Amino acid sequence: MFLRLLADVRWRGADPKWRSAARCRSASGTAETQPVPLPAEARVVICGGGITGTSVAYHLAKLGWKDVVLLEQGRLAAGTTRFCAGIVSTARPVSIELKMADYSNKLYQQLEQETGVQTGYVKTGSVSLAQTQDRLISLKRIASSLNVSGIPCEIISPKQVAQLHPLINIHDLVGAMYVPEDALVLSANVSLALATAASRNGVQIHERTSVSHVSVQKGRVTGVETDRGHIKCQYFVNCAGQWAYELGHSGEEPVNIPLHACEHFYLLTHPLKDPLANNVPTVVDPDGRIYIRNWQGGILSGGFEKNPKPLFTEGRNQLEIHNLQEDWDHFEPLLSSLLRRMPNLEALQIMQLVNCPESFTPDMRCIMGESPTVRGYFVLAGMNSAGISYGGGAGKYLAEWMVNGYPSENVWPLDLKRFGTLQSSRTFLRHRVMEVMPLICDLKVPRWDFQTGRQLRTSPLYDRLDAQGARWMEKHGFERVKYFVPPGKDLLDLDQSKTFYKPDWFDIVGSEVKCCKEAVCVIDMSSFTKFEISSTGDQALQSLQYLFSNDLDVPVGHVVHTGMLNENGGYENDCSIARLSKRSFFMISPTDQQVHCWAWLKNHLPEDSNLTIEDVTWKYTALNLIGPRAVDVLSELSYAPMTPEHFPSFFCKEMSVGYANGIRVMSITHTGEPGFMLYIPIEYALHVYNEVMNMGQKYGIRNAGYYALRSLRIEKFFAFWGQDLDAFTTPMECGREFQVKLEKGMEFVGQEALLEQKQNGVYKRFTMFILEDHDTDMDLWPWWGEPIFRNGRYVGKTTSSAYSYTLERHVCLGFVQHFDEKTGEELVVTTDFINQGEYEIDIAGQRFQAKAKLYPFSSLFAQRRRKDEVELSGYQRE
Repeated sequence: MFLRLLADVRWRGADPKWRSAARCRSASGTAETQPVPLPAEARVVICGGGITGTSVAYHLAKLGWKDVVLLEQGRLAAGTTRFCAGIVSTARPVSIELKMADYSNKLYQQLEQETGVQTGYVKTGSVSLAQTQDRLISLKRIASSLNVSGIPCEIISPKQVAQLHPLINIHDLVGAMYVPEDALVLSANVSLALATAASRNGVQIHERTSVSHVSVQKGRVTGVETDRGHIKCQYFVNCAGQWAYELGHSGEEPVNIPLHACEHFYLLTHPLKDPLANNVPTVVDPDGRIYIRNWQGGILSGGFEKNPKPLFTEGRNQLEIHNLQEDWDHFEPLLSSLLRRMPNLEALQIMQLVNCPESFTPDMRCIMGESPTVRGYFVLAGMNSAGISYGGGAGKYLAEWMVNGYPSENVWPLDLKRFGTLQSSRTFLRHRVMEVMPLICDLKVPRWDFQTGRQLRTSPLYDRLDAQGARWMEKHGFERVKYFVPPGKDLLDLDQSKTFYKPDWFDIVGSEVKCCKEAVCVIDMSSFTKFEISSTGDQALQSLQYLFSNDLDVPVGHVVHTGMLNENGGYENDCSIARLSKRSFFMISPTDQQVHCWAWLKNHLPEDSNLTIEDVTWKYTALNLIGPRAVDVLSELSYAPMTPEHFPSFFCKEMSVGYANGIRVMSITHTGEPGFMLYIPIEYALHVYNEVMNMGQKYGIRNAGYYALRSLRIEKFFAFWGQDLDAFTTPMECGREFQVKLEKGMEFVGQEALLEQKQNGVYKRFTMFILEDHDTDMDLWPWWGEPIFRNGRYVGKTTSSAYSYTLERHVCLGFVQHFDEKTGEELVVTTDFINQGEYEIDIAGQRFQAKAKLYPFSSLFAQRRRKDEVELSGYQRE
C-alpha cells in the first residue's frame, strides 16, 4: 500500500516498551515471540490506537495519570488515521472546534522535537475559495473569529490567490480567506509520536489486542474483556473510530454512540513536471466540494460529494482498514471540479484513487464525554473527516475531563449527552450521514435545518399546526414551530429563503410578536424537558436544596426559577421548578437537557428507595399562552379568576380547562410578557388547544412560533441555557444574583464559588447591546458568535441575537471581559467598565456601533406601548 505507515520502518526506533509488545504477533495473529502479558489491572483502558486514542493517552500521562493501558486491535494508526489527508485546518465556524484545531496545530509543531519521531509537519497555510458573495460572507465571519482568537487570517482577492498558488484558476472567484499558519502532517506518524511520548511517560501500549466488551457493575465501569484476558479498570475510553458504535453496544450496559461510516475518496497524482513546493498552500474550494494539497510534488485531492455512499450499516467491518474499491464514476464530479480549478492538471498522470471509510455524526460535530448511563465510560469518536485537526485538542479536553472532572473549555456542543437514544437508530444514522457529508461543503446560513430524520418526536398537535401553515425546525429530535405562514404566501420561496441578510420571514414573525404584545398567542412548547421528583419524606426537598442555588422551600403552588450548578458555580442546567406538594416537585428544563440533566440528577441524588425521579416529558403537552388577553381566555375557559390578585406571578395550580381536568397552569411565559404555561396531560392536548383557539377568537388569538419567542426573550434580556448560559457561566456573571439564596440555611453545590465571586467580583459580565448604526434592510444581520469591541479592543463575543420589533433595532446578548492592556491580565469587570465604554459589534468584518446595557430597556418599552398595555404586562416577569 502506498500509504503504508512510515511507522513500518520508523516505529522500531520508538520506545521499547510498546515496540516489543507490538512485535509479539504477526499480521496473521500467530505468535512470533512470547507475547507481553496484559496487566491485570489499570486505572484507565483506552480502546483505539488512532489519533484520538493516542492523544488521550498522551494527555493523561501529561496530567499525571500513568497507570494507563492503550489497546489496539490491529496496529497503531492503521485505521482511518492511516488514510487521513493530513490537513491541519483551524478555519472552523464553531468556537470549541476552532480552539481544538488551534491547539492541535501548536502541539504537532513541537511534537517531533519532543519525541524524535518525524511527523512531517510543514506550515503551508491554507486558502479557502469563494465563488459567491454568500460564501465570502461566510468566510468573513470565520475570519473575524480567527483573528480575535489570535490566529492570523485575512480576506484576499482572487489575484492574491493566484500569487499564492499559481495553478489555481481564479476566473470565477469573488475572494478567499488565507490562514498562513495552517499545516500539513503525516497523520499516522503524529499518532505514533503521541504514542511514543505516552509510552515514555508510563502508558502501556498493546497492539493486536481486541476488546470484546466492557464490564459494568452498579452503573460503573469495572473492567475490560479482551481476546487476551481481562483487565480490571476504573475508566474506559472508547476511541474506536468507526467501530465505536458497535463497541458501545457490545457491553453489559449499552452505550449509544451515534456515528456512521461513509466512503471517502481522494486521488493521488505522480509529481508534476515542475513539482509543487512543499510549502504551497492547501486549497479548499467548498463551492466545488474539493480540497487540494501538495503530495510529494504532485497533488492529493478529495472532497465531499452530494451523493455519499454509507457503508457498514449492518455492522460488517474490517480489522484494519484497507483501500476500498475504486469508483471513478462516483468520483467524477469531484474530478471535474478539480480540473476546473486546476486546468493544467489534465495531462497529469494519476497514481491511485483512494477510497477509505470516515465516520460522521448526526450534527457534524465530534462526540466527546462520559456516558450518561455508565460512570467511568468515556468516548472520543466521530471526527467527521477532521480527526487530525481536532485530535490533539480533543484528546486534551477529554483527559482534563477525566482527571479534573471537567475540561478547561465549554465542550457542550460536542458532549455525548447532547444525543438521546433516538439518534442511535441505524436507519436514522444511515440517512442522516448521507445529508451530513455534503453539508461539510454546503453553505450554512443562520438557522438552517437538517432535512433527514425528521418527524421523529412530535407533539400531539403536529398535524393540526402543520395544516395551519407551521414551518418546522428540529431540536433534540423534537419538531418545533419556527413560525406560521399566513394563507396566500408563497410557501416554496419562504422555505428556500437562505440569507445572511434580512430573511423573508421578517414580517411574519413581526406580526406574531405584535400579537403577543397586544392580544394573545399560542406557542406549542411540548419539547421542554419535564421531570417529577418526589419522596415519602423530606428527601426530595433536601436533595433539591443541595443541588439548586435558589430556595425551593417555598409554599406549595409556587414556582422557582433556579440554576443547577457545578462546583465552580457554572450552570449545568437552568430551569423552573414548581412545588406540587410538600414532597413532590415538577421540573421544567430546556429541550436539549433531557439526557444531560437526567444523568446529572442520577449521579448526584442519593441512592434512596424513598426518593424517585421520573422523566415525564412525553406525558405532557405544553402550551405557552402569551399576551395581555391570555388572562381573559383562561378565565373564561376555567371559570376562575386569573388576574394577578388571584393568580400571582410564578404561581402553579392544577385547574380544569374546558372539559379537561388536571391541567398544570403556571404564570410564566419565558419571555417577560404576561401569560401562562399550560402543562396538559397528553390525551387532553387536542381538546384544550381547540378550546383555547375557539375562545380566543374574540380576543384576536393566533398561533406563534419559536422565532417570535426568541425575539421577545432577547429584547427582555433573558438568557437561555445552551445559547447564553453554560457550565462556565455563573449566576453572578449574568445578572441572576436574585436567583441565588446564599443564606438559605444549607449548603448547595457551587455555593463556595459564588461566595468568592460576590466578594471579589466577576471577570465577565452578561451584557445587552443595541445596534445603533445598523440598517436592518441593507446590512448583514448579527446571529451569534460576533466579536464585541470596547474602545477598539476585543472584549468578548455575542451569544445570541434577534431583531426587537419593539425597539426597531437589533439586540445582541453577550459577555464582556476586561484585560489589562499591557500585561493581558484578566481584571474584574465592574458596572462602570461596562457603562463607560464605546462598543462595536463585528459582523463579517464590518463593525457597527452598539449601546451597552446591564438591564433591559424598560423605559424604551414604555414609550412604545400604550398605557393600558403596560398595566396589563407589568406583573409578568421571569
